[in-house]
Formats: sequence, structure tokens, C-alpha cells
Amino acid sequence: MRESLEDLLGNYAKGKISLEDALTSIRLLNCRAVGDIAKLDINRANRIGIPEAVLAEGKDKKSLIEIALAHLEETGSVIVTRVSEDQIKAFNKLKLPVGCLLDHNPIARTIVLHKGERKSEIAKVGILAAGTADIPAAEEAKVTATHMGCKVVSEYDVGVAGIHRLFPSLEKMTGSDAIVVAAGREGTLPTVVAGLVDAPVIGLPVSTGYGFGGNGLAALLSMLQACSVLTVVNIDAGFVAGAYAAKIALHRANLQKQF
Repeated sequence: MRESLEDLLGNYAKGKISLEDALTSIRLLNCRAVGDIAKLDINRANRIGIPEAVLAEGKDKKSLIEIALAHLEETGSVIVTRVSEDQIKAFNKLKLPVGCLLDHNPIARTIVLHKGERKSEIAKVGILAAGTADIPAAEEAKVTATHMGCKVVSEYDVGVAGIHRLFPSLEKMTGSDAIVVAAGREGTLPTVVAGLVDAPVIGLPVSTGYGFGGNGLAALLSMLQACSVLTVVNIDAGFVAGAYAAKIALHRANLQKQF
């Protein structure tokens, strides 16, 4: 893994490297080319606090593995989303660098490659799913928020068709700095939750449901028309929901430390 920007500036301040060498190294931190197939934004997490995820869909196994390993080498970890069974088999055959681990979540269809150490959990993210069919998108959000250093508490199958199931689950969300709520069909649950909790709520529409407004369209429109105040991401965008929730949660936790 390359030096971080903080390390480079520290070495320059101590006179260990010249200004020219520091500038050259900083330029190299911006991106890394992987052959002719990819240009990795390897400094994204340092710049905006959100890691770059590698979307597995549409990539052949060889290219996907090259990209993932390059990310691992440069940043110490990488999230790979929407992984197929063939791609998972290819990853499982890899001989990873010493000290690196592979975490596969078959429900979320994600792989996380990382060095042994994990970020300390300084913030809490809650994740709710309306129905069992909404769990894969919720799990993708969970993997992402966990990877970013949050403690994640999840409760599933608590939709409004049996709203009495929701209230015991909300008690477990107490103290959450942000809550992701995944729902398909009519997508009502995020609106209900946002009207009951003081934490920011991120609505995650899911492409479950059928008929007119199916494939997540009705859920998306319902959340966008919510009378409660909530943020809404795109259909099945579990990574985005998890990353946004984690970013809010980490900022809130850091602010609380200052007072």
C-alpha cells in the first residue's frame, strides 16, 4: 500500500523528502491504471470519506480480480458488489497476500477483501427491511456501513402489513446515528419510521413487487412523495444507502466527541 497523503506531508514537513518528490507522489495518489481496463480512484476514501466499490456486473472474472487486487494493494481493502457465483468461485481460488482476508456475504452478493485489522466502531447505524425479499439490498447496506467502521444493528420483516412487528425492532435502533429502511412493493415503511425516530432516515426502495408500479417503481415514488422527512436513494442501491448512512453516523459521532 502506498503512503497516505498524511504520511507524505509529514515526511515533507520533517525534511525527509523534497518538495518535488512530494508533489510527484501526491499526483500518483490520485489514481492507478489497471492495464487498459480501469483507472482506480484510490484516494476517494481519504478525500470524501466513502470507499470506492467495484461493481462486479459486466466484468469478466480476470478483469474483476485484477481491479480488486489493485485496490487491495493500494488502500488495504475493497468492496466488490453484485458478485455472481462464477466470480465468487474465482475469488475463492485466489492466494491472497499475507495478512489479508476475504469476507463473502452470499445474501448481499458482496465480497470484502481487507487486511486483518478493521476500523473501530465509533458510530451506530440501524437497518430495517420491510419484507424478507428486501433483505439482500438491506444486507448490501449493512456490509458497506460495517466496512466503513460503524456498528450495525439490523431487524428484518417488520413491514407495515403487520405494523405491530415494527415497534420492538425500533427499540433496538435506539441510539442509532442514522437508519436505513429497505422496502419494496408500495415502499411505506421508511415514511412510517421517519415519523417515529429522531435519527436521519434513508429510504432504500427495493425491486420487489409486481404489476403496475412493480420492480421498485411504486416504492421509489412513494418514498419521494413521503410527508415525513427522509432521504431516498435509487432502487436497490444498497451500497449508496449504507455509505450515506455511515457518513452521517460517523460525522454525528465525531461531533458528539467534541462536546
